[in-house]
Amino acid sequence: MRVINFNAGPAGLPLPALERARDELLDFQGSGMSIMEHSHRGKEYEAVHNEAISLLTELLGIPATHQVLFLQGGASQQFAQVPMNFLTAGASADYLMTGVWSEKALDEAKYYGKPRIAGTALNASKGYTRVLKQAELQLDPAAAYVHMTSNNTIYGTQWHTFPEAGRVPLVADMSSDLLWRPIDVSRFSMIYAGAQKNVGPSGIVLVIVAKDFMAKGRTDIPKIFRYSTYAENNSLYNTPPTFAIYLCRNVLAWIKGVGGLKQIEQWNREKGELLYGAIDRNAAFYRAPVEKESRSYMNVVFRLPTEALEETFVSEAKKAGMVGLKGHRTAGGIRVSLYNAVTVENVKALVAFMDQFFKKHG
Repeated sequence: MRVINFNAGPAGLPLPALERARDELLDFQGSGMSIMEHSHRGKEYEAVHNEAISLLTELLGIPATHQVLFLQGGASQQFAQVPMNFLTAGASADYLMTGVWSEKALDEAKYYGKPRIAGTALNASKGYTRVLKQAELQLDPAAAYVHMTSNNTIYGTQWHTFPEAGRVPLVADMSSDLLWRPIDVSRFSMIYAGAQKNVGPSGIVLVIVAKDFMAKGRTDIPKIFRYSTYAENNSLYNTPPTFAIYLCRNVLAWIKGVGGLKQIEQWNREKGELLYGAIDRNAAFYRAPVEKESRSYMNVVFRLPTEALEETFVSEAKKAGMVGLKGHRTAGGIRVSLYNAVTVENVKALVAFMDQFFKKHG
């Protein structure tokens, strides 16, 4: 019996995507072997690879001005690879600080140029409880790029309106909310995302990059770290994580099959309203630190009156078949991750548990 998986990442995958992998695991399309065993240069794998790119392009409406790349190393490698490609000694880039991952991205950029904080949502006493407002941004029109983190998994905040960067290229880490709703890709010069939230398993990074921005990348760095190298080779410069890309294909096909991102967004908003409704009904018991206009639909965080009650909540939820509810080690509390594979029915089950838990312990 499968549990209800609220893990923050690696997260749950849609059951149909897993079942498809199960059914094809030993014999992929009559080839007599698993897709994991096929050459990445062979026609069987190449068809899967190109289908994944095509599905992502279709679902997000990616324009011809941009290209999809498959990379490795996680979003953490992208923290370094972005400035490695687009910052030179003495050059500046603007970073918008909304959480731990923004901080890590800024730290990596310091090795390559002079990144600057163009706005921070950090409150000395509360931590990160919101995203930034446009009026708070102090952007440099000469910056090489503006970097943002669209959703903050640890603190449960999310940009619902993306910032305006003028003519400066906008680069976004969307690891934890890519594909939660339709977006205008053309507004971004680069989007990158670790797949292990909404797109697939760990081990693969999706990059959507504007071709004119990519052309500005440095050529005095090793080829393996240049975005242009992957673009010129259809992300097949070296052996990619073929099974991870295959699973991404399965997930993307599932999203298309259920009605695309409009349907996914409808479900995600319903899930968020259900859970935040349960929190707000008993606001003195389930204390949500995030300002309402910055609340994330992907990662919902809250505290209980005591840490002992939080431990009891996690323990009793696990007995009820719900896992992954313990908050990040740096933030504590409870965290509920509502990625695309989490169903509305899963959230209704959690809400019912929360109401009963309040009656028992409130």
